[in-house]
Amino acid sequence: QVQLVESGGGLAQAGGSLRLSCAASGRTFTSMAWFRQAPGKEQEFVAGITSTGRINYAGFVKGRFTIFTDNAKNTVYLQMNSLKPEDTAVYYCAAASSGWGATQREAYDYWGQGTQVTVSS
Repeated sequence: QVQLVESGGGLAQAGGSLRLSCAASGRTFTSMAWFRQAPGKEQEFVAGITSTGRINYAGFVKGRFTIFTDNAKNTVYLQMNSLKPEDTAVYYCAAASSGWGATQREAYDYWGQGTQVTVSS
């Protein structure tokens, strides 16, 4: 069975940092990504990485977030620095069995349960 297990969400102060983790099992993927959904807003793409190391970021990241993988642990991470209150959202890990670095949620076959990130002023 394919599983995506997320961890690392929680509460941070503005300007602080959090690292989200997504441990994948069951198969390998061509792409993995992070999406988020803030209260009253539509779900949006945050960052993605392909099996060849190609990376794509949303414009609002502006150097604050970094996506990377630990292949030995079969885990993808989202390092979030310089957090802002507007980063408050439920963050979802997603994985695709085909395609490369898509930003649309429809491109992803598997999803984690979501983890809450709250940034206070």
